[in-house]
This record gives sequence, C-alpha cells and structure tokens, in this order.
Amino acid sequence: MRGDSPRRLIVLRHGETTHNAAGVWQGQLDSPLSERGVAQAEAAARALAEFAPVRVVASDLSRAAVTGETVARVDGIPLSTDERFREIHAGAWQGLTGAEVRASYPEDMDKLLRGDDFKRGGHGESVADVAQRCRAGVDALLEELAPGECAVIATHGVAGRALAADLVGIDQRTSWLALAGLGNCHWAELVEGRAGWRIQTWNHSAATASTRDDGVA
Repeated sequence: MRGDSPRRLIVLRHGETTHNAAGVWQGQLDSPLSERGVAQAEAAARALAEFAPVRVVASDLSRAAVTGETVARVDGIPLSTDERFREIHAGAWQGLTGAEVRASYPEDMDKLLRGDDFKRGGHGESVADVAQRCRAGVDALLEELAPGECAVIATHGVAGRALAADLVGIDQRTSWLALAGLGNCHWAELVEGRAGWRIQTWNHSAATASTRDDGVA
C-alpha cells in the first residue's frame, strides 16, 4: 500500500441483459441491457457515488460498457474500456440456454459443479485464462490509482469473481465453490491493506449499500 490511505476497487457486474432474462449463456456475445438492466445501472451509479470513485474502467462488451458509462455519467468521472475485462469466452455454449448446455454437455456440467476448470464449450476459455488477462488489466489500472483513490471496474460475473479471487490470493476452485456469483449490478469492494488486498464486501447492490460495513470497531 502506498501512503496511509488505502486504495479501493469496486468490481461491478453489468446490469441484467435480454440473455440473462432468458437464461442464455452469453460469454462474449454482445447482448444489450434489458429495461430492468438500465434501471439497475442507474441505481448502482447513484449508490456508488458514496465511494467517490475517480474513474471507471469497463469491459468493451456493450452490457458492461453501458453499465460503466452510466456510472461515469452519474458520478461525473472519466470512463475507459479494456477488453481484458471481458466475460469468459464460453465457446460452443454461447447462445444456448442452460438446459441446452446440460443436455448436450452433461459431463462438462458435472465438472463445472465440482469446481473443475476447463475450456468452456470446447474452444472457449478456462477461468485460469480469464484470471490471467483480468489481472493484467487490474495491474495496469493500479499503476494509475493514487493512495486513497477508488476505481470502478464494470465487468461480468465470471470475470469479476476471477479477478477478485486472483487479487486477494484465493485459488480459483475455492472461489468458484465458496463465493456466490455476483448478481446483476451487484459489486465487490476490495480494499488495499499493508499485507495486500482483501474483500471488504461481496455481492452488495444499491438495495444493500446503506448497510455497508467499513470494518471499523
């Protein structure tokens, strides 16, 4: 940690999309926010103003980019995009419903439930692949984040959990099994300490933001 003031990262999952609502595996398909997702992004942006973020970096996929753009506009801060924060590429699963994936890839779905890591949909990415590229994006962001500053990373469900786990040193299998997936427009707050980064809150949203605990006794 540089200086006496901790830096913060808010890892924010995008708002609901039309594919989320239909139960479709998105991966890196570029589906738009639903009307509900747009409203979720507006609510999250207002709630995140409490953290006084200085910038937003978003995945370039439109669902995350629009969510990040909403936070940047409402909070009056700069926005940039970085493809390293994209969702996991799910290969042949992309565009299929959960039931269709289960029917066509039953062994892979069993491995997924066990926390095994493998390239999704045959030619997609593994969680390890996602963690590696997301960590490169985080490291680049931290080079520009001063002591006491907060940045928002507008990303995706698998990508958000992978980057948070990597930053705090939790192995990906443990994080997959132990950390619930981030809900639409829910976020994790990561705080830098003298011994490294820690997860301060997990799966918070605009509805729960008023109960945020700073960890002060």
